[in-house]
Amino acid sequence: MLWALSLVTFFLSAALDNLTTCIVMAAVLKKMIKDKNDLWLFASMIIISANAGGAWSPIGDVTTIMLWIGGQITATNIITQIFFPSLVAALIPLIIFSIKMKGSIVYEYTNSEDTDKTDQRVSAFEKYLVFTTGIAALLFVPIFKTITHLPPFMGILFGLSIIWILTEILHKKKNDEHRRSLSISGIIERIDTPSILFFLGILMAVAALQTAGHLTQLSGILDKNFNSVYVIDGLIGIFSSIIDNVPMVAATMGMYSIDVHSVDSTFWELLAYCAGTGGSILIIGSAAGVAIMGIFKIDFVWYFKNISITALIGYLFGIITYIVLN
Repeated sequence: MLWALSLVTFFLSAALDNLTTCIVMAAVLKKMIKDKNDLWLFASMIIISANAGGAWSPIGDVTTIMLWIGGQITATNIITQIFFPSLVAALIPLIIFSIKMKGSIVYEYTNSEDTDKTDQRVSAFEKYLVFTTGIAALLFVPIFKTITHLPPFMGILFGLSIIWILTEILHKKKNDEHRRSLSISGIIERIDTPSILFFLGILMAVAALQTAGHLTQLSGILDKNFNSVYVIDGLIGIFSSIIDNVPMVAATMGMYSIDVHSVDSTFWELLAYCAGTGGSILIIGSAAGVAIMGIFKIDFVWYFKNISITALIGYLFGIITYIVLN
């Protein structure tokens, strides 16, 4: 079951993004596992798999989205170059945990009476149709950018408009209360605005440091002391587990321009991998980890003692895989 959930998470996060996938898989774990230690272990593996899966997709992680929109990487190249290192970063911890695990899992199934009331007013056909359309809309974003050369957010908004029209047609005959809860306009009201403002504040602060010239000075110090893109990217990935990967990538984009490292260069490819998977070393290193930490109340010290070393091993093996392949 650990392998099945981890692999599903790895591939799903490439399409849905790692944060969304973690929230979805958390809902699944809540219904399946009762024991706290088992639950925390599975949830930790979900974090590692989601971050690894998001690293090789242009829409799988906030950091890769930033690099893609900034023009540092292209969609096709990041998929082909980072897929295997990311897969290794997920498989190594998965193998280690599989060897360590003993005994059986205690399942906790919910009764049909406990299911969400939404299930009673939405048919299976409507569920699958909206789900399939949503996945297709997300996967279409890189294709949209390639064809139209418009910013990726235009592709996201286009996909949202398709889903909006579809849901309005599907639910037009339902009563007002049900239609409201199932409509896009009703869902938009539940957007996590504080998180959006949090990331906005981080990016504004990093932009201020860039404008003041501090990031340029920092890049000079790194280049002077570490004459290797592998070492610099590796350190950035480790630092991202402490500071959070979004500000680290934003700072790196401010430190190094495309004139210094060209589009799809080794530096940007490895940065996408390191920032995405390095955030798994500590539970506070990524938005996905913070979300899971809040949902399951995972203790920071427990994660550090039981998961961090394993996640670090997978992270380092992924870097080695990238170096060998290139």
